[in-house]
This record gives sequence, structure tokens and C-alpha cells, in this order.
Amino acid sequence: MKKLFLLFFLLFSPLIFAQKPFSKLLKDTPGVVSFTFRTDFSKDVAGTLDYIKAMGITNIEFSNLFGKTAPEMRALLDERGMVCTSYGVYYDALTNKTEKVIQEAKTLGAEFVRVGMIPHKGIFTVQEADVAIQDFNRVGKILKENGIEFAYHNHGYDFAPYENGTLYDYLIQNTNPDYVSYEIDILWVHQFGQDPLAYLKKYPTRFKLMHVKDLKKDVPVGLDVKTSSENDVPLGTGQINVQAILKQASKSPIKYYYLEDENSNARTQVPLSLDYVKHL
Repeated sequence: MKKLFLLFFLLFSPLIFAQKPFSKLLKDTPGVVSFTFRTDFSKDVAGTLDYIKAMGITNIEFSNLFGKTAPEMRALLDERGMVCTSYGVYYDALTNKTEKVIQEAKTLGAEFVRVGMIPHKGIFTVQEADVAIQDFNRVGKILKENGIEFAYHNHGYDFAPYENGTLYDYLIQNTNPDYVSYEIDILWVHQFGQDPLAYLKKYPTRFKLMHVKDLKKDVPVGLDVKTSSENDVPLGTGQINVQAILKQASKSPIKYYYLEDENSNARTQVPLSLDYVKHL
């Protein structure tokens, strides 16, 4: 009898103790971008981490360490059982202080280093894109050799028309996929008149990270349209088809999804977004 019980346990324990997926579309609980709670972090880093964990979120993409050193931030995360999977840095730091960025990313435990802005004057040009392509390929190779993956995060200037597409297409098509991946911010793609779903289909292997956001209904979109961060709304209440995007993304190699809400009312809105994704 004991042998039969042991056999049963060995055969079925992986099923019994397997982690339940967060939702039908997301295996893991999404992370959050530190910029979402930038005001809170600037006042109380430890308290903000506690607040985020209380929501059930343990994965953070930091784009600012809010006065802490990398070792100090890592200690705060470890104390709470939290992780930093992606570390956002400025372009200048990436290209001119690469070793420092690598050491900080390793200390934080980040798997990705992300840049979200390419230096440009006025309208983004193909010449400026070419410089970025060279830098991304070069630094991406160095990061990979150190066990870190590089990702570029879109905003909007990069959707300037170029040939039969945009300069964003040009960046994707001319960066080495071995060294450069992409973090798609679905709100910024949509806000500047493009379709995030179409990009996921067009480049099915290039996106590794995603910022999940929604834009208030009836807000105009387009390359020349300016918006306000106050137009960020809880997922599922705006004009972006978040469900269709996440369904397509589930077929891609995207590893981490981060909720981002730039609205000053993010403390109220993020729990609503988390609940929306949970019940998709």
C-alpha cells in the first residue's frame, strides 16, 4: 500500500503542486513599471514597494532607482521577495557607461536592459536611426556576452514615415536580432496612429517585453497629435483592444508584461487594470 501511495505521489505531485496560471492569457502576474508610482517612490521607496506587493505584484521594471544605489535597491527587493527583471537606462549611459550599466543590472538581478529614447533634434531622421542601430548592435552584443538582453522601448517619434513603413520598422529591420530585442508599449504605438496588433504579427519574434496600457476613449490619435498622461485609463475601459493584443502576444516570445499607468490617479487605476487582466 505504501509503495502504491509513493508511486501515486511521484506521478501526480507535479500536477497537484503546479502553479496556477494568473489568467487565460498570462501565465504569470504582470509586473509594473516604476514610473507608474514615480511620485510615491520619490517620497518613500520601501513603502511603495510594500504597496505594490500588497496588490500581488512582485516584478518591477525600474527606470529610476530614486536615490538608491543598485545594492540598496536589491536589498529592499530581496527583503520582500520581489524582483527587478528589466532595468531602464538613458541612451548616454548605455553607450558611454556600459560597464557601469552592466554591473548595476547584474546587482539588481535584471535580465533586460532597456532604453526608451534615442537622441534626436526635431523630427527623428534616418541618419539618427542609423547611429542608434550601430550603437544598439554594438552594445547589445556586449550585454549578451554578460548574460543580459538589450531591448529598445518605443515612444512615438520613431513612427515617422520612412519608405514603405516607419523609422520604427527601419530600426527593427536593421538591428541584429541576436543582440537587439524590443519592448512594445501598446499605448504609444496606438497613440501615434499605428496598430500594436499589426506590429506583433509583422515581427513575431522581435518583441520580448510589453508595456500594457490603455488610452481614454475619443482621444484623437496620430503622429502630430499631442496627448496627456491623464488620458491613461484602466485597461479595458479605453480605446485599445487590449484583449486581442494579449492574445496575439501569447504566441510571441514576450517574457514579461508590465502594467504602466502615467495618470496621477494610478493608485486607483492599477488595481482595476490588474483585475481586468486577471479575468480575461
